[in-house]
Amino acid sequence: RDVAVTGVQTCALPISEEQRFKLRFRAVERASTALEGKGNDVMLAEYEKGVRALQKEFPRRQETFGMLFEIASNSSGDRAKKLAEEIVAGTTDEELKEQAAALLKKLGLIGKPLAIKFDAVDKRAVDLGKMQGKVVLVDFWATWCGPCVKEIPNVRAAYEKLSAKGFEIVGISFDQQLDALQRFVEKEKMPWPQYFDGKGWENNFGREFGITGIPAMWLVDKKGNLRDMNAREDLVAKVEKLLAERSEEHTSELQSRLHLVCR
Repeated sequence: RDVAVTGVQTCALPISEEQRFKLRFRAVERASTALEGKGNDVMLAEYEKGVRALQKEFPRRQETFGMLFEIASNSSGDRAKKLAEEIVAGTTDEELKEQAAALLKKLGLIGKPLAIKFDAVDKRAVDLGKMQGKVVLVDFWATWCGPCVKEIPNVRAAYEKLSAKGFEIVGISFDQQLDALQRFVEKEKMPWPQYFDGKGWENNFGREFGITGIPAMWLVDKKGNLRDMNAREDLVAKVEKLLAERSEEHTSELQSRLHLVCR
């Protein structure tokens, strides 16, 4: 086709659908990444907006379902559930369909007790079932994981600020070298207990709970129920909200009793 450039007629080579798709996808990535400073939710919303546009422009491309799975994996609650259901119903990629089905199963854990019990690296006995009354962060991580290491200052700051109020952390390490884990934990001053079985991605708890990427940070409430699978975003605020829940229930109960007395 002819293209006018500074008054000169030139011919531009036609590009294939594959090339057009790659160019559009890169534009979607750039648009979402540009919003990184505004938080994970804002960035994911922009990314999904771009993916939906790609779906309309390239309705036969299965890659868009993989992008939706990425969004679902980094979301929580109904949003993640609806996306996973859409992937299971829409994709022809059997592997991706299995991953989305596994995510749906994992999302089914929300609101239910989380069974984690082990002897930590430092010999402490850990049992979430006996930690009711505490808000617990279950941190799936590894010393070799760059994003995990980047999160440690935030996690440690949350612990230092809120541990006296009933906040605890349980680490589930995907490391394969015990010495490396112990040295790192000591160096970074991480006083919370760590699970280690040396199996890397085959980590026992990782397989049981369908962990496909780390860091994965889950929050368990005072009743021992799993409440949040994406605690990286606004960790302190989320913990404070869960810590306040019993107090709010207690206040409501007192108000009800006073109301009965006044009547």
